[in-house]
Amino acid sequence: MGALPSKASYTPMSHHHNILQEVVKSSSVEDSLVRSYGRSFNGFTAKLTESERDNLSGMEGVVSVFPSTFYKLLTTRSYEFMGLGDKSKQVPEVETNTIVGVIDGGIWPESKSFSDEGIGPIPKKWKGTCAGGTNFTCNKKLIGARHYVQDSARDDDGHGSHTASTAAGNKVKGVSVSGVAKGTARGGVPLGRVAVYKVCEPAGCNAEGILAAFDDAIADGVDVITISMGGGVTKVDVDPIAIGSFHAMTKGIVTTVAVGNDGSKLGLASNLAPWLISVAAGTTDRRFVTDVVNGDGKTLHGRSINDFDLKGKKYPLAYGNTASNNCTEELARGCASGCLNTVQGKIVVCDVPDNVMEPKSMGAVGVILHVTDVDSPGLGPIPVATLDDTNYDAFRSYVLSSPNPQGTILKTETVKDNNAPIVASYSSRGPNTLFSDILKPDITAPGVNILAAYSPLGQTALPGQSVDYYFMSGTSMACPHAAGVAAYVKTFHPDWSASAVKSAIMTTAWAMNASKNAEAEFAYGSGHVNPTVAVDPGLVYDIAKEDYLNMLCSLDYSAKGISTLAGVDFTCSEKSKLTMRDLNYPSMTAKVSASSSSSDITFSRTVTNVGRNISTYKPKLTGNPKLSITVEPQTLSFKSSWEKKSFTVTVSGKSLAQISGIVSASLVWSDGSHNVRSPIVVYT
Repeated sequence: MGALPSKASYTPMSHHHNILQEVVKSSSVEDSLVRSYGRSFNGFTAKLTESERDNLSGMEGVVSVFPSTFYKLLTTRSYEFMGLGDKSKQVPEVETNTIVGVIDGGIWPESKSFSDEGIGPIPKKWKGTCAGGTNFTCNKKLIGARHYVQDSARDDDGHGSHTASTAAGNKVKGVSVSGVAKGTARGGVPLGRVAVYKVCEPAGCNAEGILAAFDDAIADGVDVITISMGGGVTKVDVDPIAIGSFHAMTKGIVTTVAVGNDGSKLGLASNLAPWLISVAAGTTDRRFVTDVVNGDGKTLHGRSINDFDLKGKKYPLAYGNTASNNCTEELARGCASGCLNTVQGKIVVCDVPDNVMEPKSMGAVGVILHVTDVDSPGLGPIPVATLDDTNYDAFRSYVLSSPNPQGTILKTETVKDNNAPIVASYSSRGPNTLFSDILKPDITAPGVNILAAYSPLGQTALPGQSVDYYFMSGTSMACPHAAGVAAYVKTFHPDWSASAVKSAIMTTAWAMNASKNAEAEFAYGSGHVNPTVAVDPGLVYDIAKEDYLNMLCSLDYSAKGISTLAGVDFTCSEKSKLTMRDLNYPSMTAKVSASSSSSDITFSRTVTNVGRNISTYKPKLTGNPKLSITVEPQTLSFKSSWEKKSFTVTVSGKSLAQISGIVSASLVWSDGSHNVRSPIVVYT
């Protein structure tokens, strides 16, 4: 039902009861009303028949009615890789008042990452509560907890603790997994506060709880929200994440989201609303290499977290298919349950990426697995190595052709990856299928092999062994990194709008290499987060709430629905409509078709000076020579802070005739010390 009415006499619960009484045609609605929202925005969840739903949809003041679907959940080195370390500039007195809200699967409050050592009193602005359930205690670090599923805010699978500590965990020295990747685990704002909102359980994350969490988090006083989940591509007026984050944005709260883990096929990115920071997952410069050596002495490079030391001793090798006589070939090649014979004391070779326990139960001393995705190395209770297609095929050929195949698995070594950052193969790609002229993802952050806090109740590859810290990979891990960076920027600029913080992060990002990521900006957005530079961007692209609403006017959203969503009377007029291309977005994107390829493309933008009072910026264009681009004016001169200047970027229609797929360039406004970079993307 959009924003809360401004009338002091308005009571959301009473209004919701009255509406439901009319819809279900009964004075008693206790069996229908599930949850009422009324702290930060207006709405409710109810059990309705289809006809009741249809009646409710047509009532005055209702923006949208949609089913409560389930959404799915999508380190010691990562912040150092981004340039944010112990020697980086901080504003401790502001950082300690910065609150990160984590909407996820709960938290393990006893983790050292949530210790309040060195942290002062709880900020006076905090309006939340610690309602974590039985035997759940908050402190000056973990200042708030709520749960909307189960009977506790306690994390029982590790995901929520991992994301919370990545965003705002305290510094913890000596963290590792089996001695690998030893170092200091930390969040983006180690002195910042954490408030958790548990909405996920084994079945998924319910839309009803997600909306309730946003309603509470906004009213509780958080500064940044991180939510690592998605439900596919959904229109913004029926998407709880888009709705909740819109209301957060109007209060200056930044929301970071994951784009999803659906792989490199184009157009599968989710969480596409322009007021969200949508985050892709990238690699860091730390790679874990576990070599495999065959009996001929040939070394093949594999991946895993292996702290077991076989001391170079070679063991007999057994291939799943030839070590079985009672299974189909497909099951045998994968070393399926009940298929393996005579593997005692051998290293077993399996065609699958994740079968360790069956070989171990049959007495194997190690396992070599086949993976197509080497972004996430394996970990197991016996020596494990994973090989990519080329290396696995070579190793299996040796096993099958040798009369007495032997080999060994070496201990993991940590090496520097000079190719980083590269977008992970699983990270979902654009283009934006809801708003075709808005680039998504927005940004890339570390999301591969992230070591962070974990729940002792969470599953690991080490049966019977609980861990306090563990490796996880996914855009779920990238999202809280971006939240940590947003919180870090807000410690320097606590009064900046959500769009200004987002602009600072996007325009200062490291430019990434299209030769390493075939999908280019559809994979990595504006580039890789660069936190220490983001605090001083020079210029920002600010976007007001009304700008988003004017853009929705130009699409198929009704003026009535927009008015209710915004909480103000809003009229869509031809004069006020704003095209997607002209939304003051930090990146510039245009989808073109063959019929329109002869027309010029123009982007109108306005930048706000947040750097030196007196400064002059000049544009520099780089990128694909196929695009003929002009910028007017050629100089932006500022005489004071917060002064605004407008410009246009025009892509010549004649240069578009031969375009196929994605073609990109970039515009950099520079005053000699600041470089404000925006990608320009044109695609068919």
